Amino acid sequence: METTKFLLMQGISKSYDGTQALLGVDFSADSAEVHAIVGENGAGKSTLIKILTGAVQADEGQILLDGTPREIDNPLRAQRLGIRAVYQDFSLVPHLTVTENILLGNMPTNKLKWWINWHRAHRRAQGILEEIGFKDINVRKPVSRLSVSQQQMVEIAKAVAVRPRVLIMDEPSSVLSQEELNRLFALIAQLKQESVLIIYITHRIGEVFEIADRITVLKDGKLIGTVRAQETDKSDLIRMMVGRTLDEVFPDRLARFGDQALTIHGLGLQGSFEDVSFSVAQGEIVGLFGLVGSGRTKVARCIFGADQPTSGEIRLSGRVVRPKSPREALRAGIAMLTEDRKRDGLVLFLPIRDNVSLASLDQMSRWGVLKRRRQDSQVWSKVQELDIRPQKISRLVRTLSGGNQQKVVLAKWLLTQSKVLILDEPTRGVDVATKLEIYNIIKDLAEDGVAILLISSELPEILGMSDRALVMREGRLVGEFVREQATEEKLLACAAGFIEESGGE
Repeated sequence: METTKFLLMQGISKSYDGTQALLGVDFSADSAEVHAIVGENGAGKSTLIKILTGAVQADEGQILLDGTPREIDNPLRAQRLGIRAVYQDFSLVPHLTVTENILLGNMPTNKLKWWINWHRAHRRAQGILEEIGFKDINVRKPVSRLSVSQQQMVEIAKAVAVRPRVLIMDEPSSVLSQEELNRLFALIAQLKQESVLIIYITHRIGEVFEIADRITVLKDGKLIGTVRAQETDKSDLIRMMVGRTLDEVFPDRLARFGDQALTIHGLGLQGSFEDVSFSVAQGEIVGLFGLVGSGRTKVARCIFGADQPTSGEIRLSGRVVRPKSPREALRAGIAMLTEDRKRDGLVLFLPIRDNVSLASLDQMSRWGVLKRRRQDSQVWSKVQELDIRPQKISRLVRTLSGGNQQKVVLAKWLLTQSKVLILDEPTRGVDVATKLEIYNIIKDLAEDGVAILLISSELPEILGMSDRALVMREGRLVGEFVREQATEEKLLACAAGFIEESGGE
């Protein structure tokens, strides 16, 4: 007879404004288990965990913990039951310190409880960070002054501080370096030993097979199945997720290069990077790889006018340009998709129409007056071209799935018809099917003669899409590999400082 599962979610259904997000989903998991949930954007993963954490109420179904039905009608009740979540969108308070965020609601006080014992508070927060392997964070610093990856660590520490029975991690690795990811996996193994149930949600299929005991696949709000990680493989899992076989993830294309579109010579930004030189031709895709802190995003920001370089020059089609702002860069023909779409790429409370047209309002206006019909026509064409769903340009962007939000950002820059396109982590946080769509869009742009600088932390993406791969380390360009010479081992070794390459052997 099968033993009772520690967690049971039975017949869970939920709809939003007539759209079925979940339909009769059954999910079960044991304590001391790492259970991954995977699926395309819009599959229902986020809705399922929001129901478990009390943030959203199911229309139908029940939740059982230790065989006992539980009514989880708000987040506080979930927390009292030992259920905590680390969401993809941080829940930190930016102006408070690391200590205050980790111990929020549980700060130590003096005996009379009149004031906070700050010495004990800082020591406790530091102890929690050290215990989970993230000791190199200043607990007295406001979290707004931390890097995105450090904020992710604080978010994890905050959840672990209360010793949860169930810990949900929603895309925890998307902003972490490989070293930080190794620490996270060590923490997960430690929590598993302490009988904590880890529910792990990710689009990175490779991670699933590294840490998960079982994997549940959702598609279009329905349960496709649950499999043991040791009894399946990547191709079978992808087939379950997208409903078809993926023979080739990266599209084939015939590379035809034109004149040099972008030339960077001796570019530097004091304190960030120095003496960076490279070029990108029309129709060429140049990948830029480096570990966190290598300076690659800072280089991109200088090219796009978001930061001002302290040395070197930027040339477009042989002409020197000095963009003082992103607006000037756009006018010169440079566009940039930033790595954090919600912070830098979107206005979440505006509709698709306004977000897609933000960078192209000059094209849609006359004498300073916006031509709404022209705006709707141009936005609608991009919505159809990129298959943004739902295809309703009045829909608020914050209501879209992560993959569709990324398509909105991409549509915004495509509408500018720029000749140089910088893509910083273009597929971060999107599902496999959306990745394929974005890869095909990039391929089509290159075939149309657009010069593309592709920045990515995913080595398969760099290798699969790039004609040449550049590697940065500690603010310097240390390697260049043509497509035929590039391998994951070479690029990673170059980024870590074991070898330096320039052009090949």
